[in-house]
Amino acid sequence: MHFLKLLLSVSIAASIGHAATVRVLSLSSLQAAINAANAGDEIVVADGAYTAFSAINIARQGAASRPILIRAETIGGVEIRGPNGFSVNSPAAYIVIQGFRFTHSRNISLPVGTQHCRLTRNIFELQSDTGAWITISGDDHEFDHNIVQNKNTPGQMVTVRGPGSEGMAQRTWIHRNLFQNFTNDEGGNGFETLQVGLSGRSLTDAFTLVEENLFVRTDGENEMISNKSCSNTYRFNTFRDTIGELTLRHGDRCLIYGNYFVRSHGVRFFGKNHRIFSNQFHLCNPALQIGNGNTTIPPGELNQFDRPDGVEFAFNTMVENVVNAVMGARTGGNGAIRLVFANNIIRGGGRAVDLRGPISESRWEGNIVWDATGVGSIPEGGYRWADPRLMPDSNGVYHLMPFSPAIDAAVGDYGYVTLDLDGQPRDARKDIGADEFSDAPGTNRMLRIEDVGPNASDLRPNFSITATPGARYVAAGEQTTFTVAVVSSPGFNRAVNLRVAGLPDGATASFEPASVNVSGNSVLTIDTPGWMRARAFDLTISGTTEDGGEYAAPVLFVVSERESK
Repeated sequence: MHFLKLLLSVSIAASIGHAATVRVLSLSSLQAAINAANAGDEIVVADGAYTAFSAINIARQGAASRPILIRAETIGGVEIRGPNGFSVNSPAAYIVIQGFRFTHSRNISLPVGTQHCRLTRNIFELQSDTGAWITISGDDHEFDHNIVQNKNTPGQMVTVRGPGSEGMAQRTWIHRNLFQNFTNDEGGNGFETLQVGLSGRSLTDAFTLVEENLFVRTDGENEMISNKSCSNTYRFNTFRDTIGELTLRHGDRCLIYGNYFVRSHGVRFFGKNHRIFSNQFHLCNPALQIGNGNTTIPPGELNQFDRPDGVEFAFNTMVENVVNAVMGARTGGNGAIRLVFANNIIRGGGRAVDLRGPISESRWEGNIVWDATGVGSIPEGGYRWADPRLMPDSNGVYHLMPFSPAIDAAVGDYGYVTLDLDGQPRDARKDIGADEFSDAPGTNRMLRIEDVGPNASDLRPNFSITATPGARYVAAGEQTTFTVAVVSSPGFNRAVNLRVAGLPDGATASFEPASVNVSGNSVLTIDTPGWMRARAFDLTISGTTEDGGEYAAPVLFVVSERESK
């Protein structure tokens, strides 16, 4: 009896306010420990299988530097099965759930009113018949180092929603996860692996960051990742052996860069002002689908196909794809406008570009085509036919060889293209394609199973930054501001120092405060001289720590003749 009491006791210092560690052997003891938890406490569930007949409710609040940690004794050593599981409820905040294997039938939600919670190093293989396995609707949540696998029922693996019918969860961070084995025996829609938003929410900024995830055999439907909100970033992910695609179905101002697409359906886009760069597409069918819109949103209905406008597809490498770049035919389609297709390498496969819809006011420059079945729709002067001299490494990543005609040959001003596929910095004279010929150390690679999931190490710092709004317009001589939010993983407590790159000549900038500890906001103020000419500038707002951690948030800064807004 004394031994059992010891196992269930709280190990704390005598003074009030010190963190406690509690070890529990039953779900009832777990619920009691959660109900009594305070900031900094750690609840350890002994290894074993537990059947949850009722919900395990969490509504406690930790603190930014002292989260409440609820963890399995060993990673994957605790299975929660049965009809129920964890139920996170408002006002839960700074809660970390770590190391569990979830095989129960209740779907999991981080609802509106919760914030700064983290699901990390878990395995999700739910027995739910329908609906999204994990729904994230609160702000500043983190979903990392998990495995989500073996789904064959309607509903997404993970979906990001938000308040009301138009709102979006803010600053969701999804990274280092393995998504695998999603099948659809029923056909039809609603089987997305990851969905970020909905049609009715699609004009709302979400600032979701999806990075360093591995997607394998995620064949629920063609929209493997379905973006339906604004200002999201998809970077450094690997998509392999899947019939799905990363689709920008709705929403504007998204970034897709540094990703590897192998034997997948690549990228499809609609909407405005997306930037897609430094990606590799290999053996895809197709690699790129340029949306053929049927309306302009607004005023068009939100569930229609928004005509692409101002999308830039630049510095990508496409190798041996069955179909390279295509715009499909659409009855009554109005095509795309102001497309930029620049400094890409297309080697082998089908026609380089096949446009079956109207396109206008677009720019084609600096592309290299070689050994494809034809150039297709690229206009004269928008490409040259030359061997780019590519060589694959042992992982199938194609790099430039010495004396490649792509080296130092990029044209145009693409200030936002600062990294190549390997995470190496771009030189002042950029190379064409996804790879920069460089001996600088790389920070990105094609992901393997061991790089992601519960037992993988952290390759990047435990914080991210976002900037709002995603674009500012200012008249020359006026001042404008951006709000910069630093979001840290619970327990991360280093100072994040802020800076901005890409400012036009004569403009000055300052942050208040200049650094943020843990999580918080800073205001970037930019002053412009009265003589500045009208032009758009791509700014990069970065946060760094003393140990070398760094994240960046791109924004658009437009000096115009209009009044600032």
